[in-house]
Amino acid sequence: MILFTEQDKEAIQKYFGVTLEALDMARFEELLRELRSRFHPDNFEKFDDEAVREMATERFQLIEALAAKLQSYFAGGASLNATLRTDQEPFMHPNALFRGNRLKVEIITSNKDLKYRLFGARYRWLKFGDTFKIPGTEAALTIDEDYAGASIGYQESIRMYLTFDEQASIEVIVDWLYSHTQGQVRTLLVAGTPVPLDPFSLFRAIRQRAFLRVELPAST
Repeated sequence: MILFTEQDKEAIQKYFGVTLEALDMARFEELLRELRSRFHPDNFEKFDDEAVREMATERFQLIEALAAKLQSYFAGGASLNATLRTDQEPFMHPNALFRGNRLKVEIITSNKDLKYRLFGARYRWLKFGDTFKIPGTEAALTIDEDYAGASIGYQESIRMYLTFDEQASIEVIVDWLYSHTQGQVRTLLVAGTPVPLDPFSLFRAIRQRAFLRVELPAST
């Protein structure tokens, strides 16, 4: 599943009461309405304990974050089924192998702090060649120019390179990148080509550009 870590799956089981594999769009929407009604922070305003109200808000935000991922997952399902023509698009084959060799990613945004969030830069500067390792993977982002402070203008372009080896999980890379840019991006380009702003499209674009070969298991 391209959007979900093991922690996500555990949280889905906990709050939705079923596994990810057991959910469909109709069941998801039904359960989400129930969860929003049950766990909305307004229901906990009657408690005097501030810690209880904060915990309720955090839980509700977690449910909403899971819901956003599930909505993208179900929205991409039809596209996934439609694009698994592995004879024409071998990069979607389940046995495909990939390697990212300085794959260019460009983000156009009006959030001048986004580049620092992506690279964990605390002092509001980045230098050409600075690298950030994506947590949970051996993948890395390398910035393509110098940045210092907040640049002038309504929007800016963050240009960087994505590098990963054959053992890296594109699902984890996409999950991290999307979760850190969601709602902050005006335009996203992979290898110079605009990509729709949803996880499946980003997943598909990276696979297409980083495709090496299909490696079928040896017959016995």
